[in-house]
Amino acid sequence: MNRYISGKRQIYAICCLFFLFLFSNCKKKENQNAAANQVKEYAVITVQPTRTQLKTSYPASIRGIQDIEIRPNVSGFITELLVDEGATVKKGQPLFKIDPVSYQAAVISAEANVNVVETAVRTASLTLENKRNLRNKNIISDYELETAENDYASQLAQLNQAKAELLNARNNLSYTIVTSPSDGVIGTIPYRVGSLVSPSITEPMTTVSDISSMYVYFSMTEKQVLDFTRQRTNIQHLLDSLPPVQLQLADSTLYSHKGRIEIISGVIDQTTGSASMRAIFPNRERILRSGGTGVVQIPHIFNNVIVIPQRSTYDIQDKKFVYMVTDSSTVKGTEITIYPVDNGKEYVVTKGLKAGDRIVSDGVGTLRDGTHIKPVTPEQAQQNLEHASQSGTPPQTKN
Repeated sequence: MNRYISGKRQIYAICCLFFLFLFSNCKKKENQNAAANQVKEYAVITVQPTRTQLKTSYPASIRGIQDIEIRPNVSGFITELLVDEGATVKKGQPLFKIDPVSYQAAVISAEANVNVVETAVRTASLTLENKRNLRNKNIISDYELETAENDYASQLAQLNQAKAELLNARNNLSYTIVTSPSDGVIGTIPYRVGSLVSPSITEPMTTVSDISSMYVYFSMTEKQVLDFTRQRTNIQHLLDSLPPVQLQLADSTLYSHKGRIEIISGVIDQTTGSASMRAIFPNRERILRSGGTGVVQIPHIFNNVIVIPQRSTYDIQDKKFVYMVTDSSTVKGTEITIYPVDNGKEYVVTKGLKAGDRIVSDGVGTLRDGTHIKPVTPEQAQQNLEHASQSGTPPQTKN
């Protein structure tokens, strides 16, 4: 009897375990189905036209508006340096002194030659006057008079030549003082006192750079130039309509003054496939130096355009897409076209979206076409995320 009761208890225990197992599996499936049927929250934004500004950057080189190589007009040894490297000079200011001794001697010799020829001219003039009187009295022939006239003309020609030689000698003497042809800043000076210089030297004595304003040269690719110039049919009108540009210096700071683009090259370099452009910047504080480098930043101002976060897009075969939210709160992949310039955080949409459209702004990587979502604002999504982080529960919103 005891054995029968014990067997019955075992059967009862097994049945209880079996029904508990079935109940547990059913509950688990119910939870899984509930989790599967739960609608997840996603941050959604409504796009509206706005005004924005983007910048494109181009490596640039800086040059003075005038870099003049200083070369001597005469040969000789440098006897004195009158300026130093980096000095600011004015037009006509002496820079170098070349040994003048031989040129002073040439001036003295030329002056003496002029005096000799002037004496010969006066003598020939007296002779000619005398010959004319004699010819008027028929004492001499026409031949003798013409000979005297020719001699006088010859002496005058020699006097003009002597004066020209004197002028050249004086000019050469003046060239022994090498002066600055313009206002500017002195560059490097490779020749020092005692160096022999001549008009044929390969390296200039120095360079005077006019840095009151600076030219900043940069290049655009052929495609960029086309996009740039399509904005206006007339290049001058385009240049006049362009906003001021900025210059980022070598230390990554922005130059305090803005410049303007004044030249777009009409020739594409076949080697690089780019066209040269030139901007001009004021340089009153003499911060910019010829030979420096920087980055030109060109602003692009847009009015009444749709701007979206870059994180709200995804790519398929080099095309951009967003998930548009329908009235039934399902998402639909939509192709968009964006402006080729961006700021690293946002895109300017040129095609594919219109004012009032709603798009998913976060978590697009977890979505598929037709997914049903619960739209919330980005602020609500952020609050849910912070609340979930504090409570330790997983957030509903996918970011």
